[in-house]
Amino acid sequence: MASVSKDKNGNVTIQFVGGDKKRRSIRLGKVNQKVANEVKLKVEALNALLITELPMDTDLATWVAGVGDTLHAKLAAVGLLAPRQSTTLGRYLTEYVDRRRKENKPNTVTNIERVATDLIALFGRDVGLRTITAEKAESFKAAYVDQGLAGATVHRRLKFAKMLFAHAVKKKLIPDNPFAGVTVPNVLPADRRQYVSVEAVEKLMAVSNPTWRTIVALCRYAGLRCPSEVLSLKWKDIDFAAGRMTVTAPKTEHIAGKETRPCPVFARLRPYLEDAHKVKSATEVYVIGGSWGDGYRETAGAGWRNANLRTQILKLIARAGLTPWAKPFHNLRASCETDLVREHPLHVVTAWLGNTPSVATTHYLQVLNLDFQKAIRGGAESGAPEVQKAVQSGAIKSDQEKIKVPEVPKVKGDTVPSESFWSVLNGPEKDCEYTQQESNLQPSVP
Repeated sequence: MASVSKDKNGNVTIQFVGGDKKRRSIRLGKVNQKVANEVKLKVEALNALLITELPMDTDLATWVAGVGDTLHAKLAAVGLLAPRQSTTLGRYLTEYVDRRRKENKPNTVTNIERVATDLIALFGRDVGLRTITAEKAESFKAAYVDQGLAGATVHRRLKFAKMLFAHAVKKKLIPDNPFAGVTVPNVLPADRRQYVSVEAVEKLMAVSNPTWRTIVALCRYAGLRCPSEVLSLKWKDIDFAAGRMTVTAPKTEHIAGKETRPCPVFARLRPYLEDAHKVKSATEVYVIGGSWGDGYRETAGAGWRNANLRTQILKLIARAGLTPWAKPFHNLRASCETDLVREHPLHVVTAWLGNTPSVATTHYLQVLNLDFQKAIRGGAESGAPEVQKAVQSGAIKSDQEKIKVPEVPKVKGDTVPSESFWSVLNGPEKDCEYTQQESNLQPSVP
């Protein structure tokens, strides 16, 4: 049993007899009786465990992990706990990154290293890991926001910071994760989301060589991730007779059952794959590979970072006379998924493209002018499906044919749509032209 005493100055001391029959004292200083009694109970529990050589239960281990360095040092001085290792932020991050470098893909390691470098730059290499509080975590987030980084980028980097400190909690180096409640919405800004119409893609194809026609077709007409899935596709994975192909998915290969996925050889895609198949060499393994593939796979290396596909597609976009769009490959894939969900259930489309319904609705699917026109005109009675079919086939030319949107009646009261709602329509009455940019593509779904 332990005892609590207080001197005339109000300083509290806890005394107990250890397993060696020696009396030891822990001086707590000036604390209230409630705190003194709590520490006394924990001292008794720790002493009993040492004598009986039993492990700590979860509650006691949690309490020990949350004890400040000063009290922990006093408990260690009387033999109740092992001395706490003085882990600095720099030392911990270096060891963590070194371990992850052996386990993760190069891109993941690069992202972790970037966040680790930013943490050290802000807080210092030699600060104690336990000194990083929730307040400091908020200041880390503010530093990113002050740099003007996009919300999605800040969200992603904070996610890595949270992961770094979650591992420290798991290792019992810190009691809790200071980044647990620090985040920003993970939403792609509206100005970086753009639907790439079939008409625009055809113009892009017209100025592309056979390799790039195949790359663009795989991105826009099959929704493959580029470069990882496009450069991983092999000829043996394509069954023209069955109209199916097996897509290798490097991004999700660490998830059981997500290493590959079946995907149709879509009608729009087939001609480009057949053309590429006709000119490939007999020994060619990859659809985009070898000398025919302009060497992109060979130069990509680990992590697909050196393929330099983005630079080339931006040149082709300019050559085609199109206005460049942000995130060129992502928006090609997103446009493909937007088209597919018009004809197939969402769960089917996401199975083909390798994401989830929640990811699709948050980051991929877009609301177009055509959706508003179809709703305003009344669906089948207005001939909207025929309009949609014409647009998707590229039959409507931006400089020749226009679709007149009828005047939208004003609605009174609380049912008036928000300004962002009508921003897609660009006013109650406006000629909508289907140009290479699919004009007025401000999506209302984040």
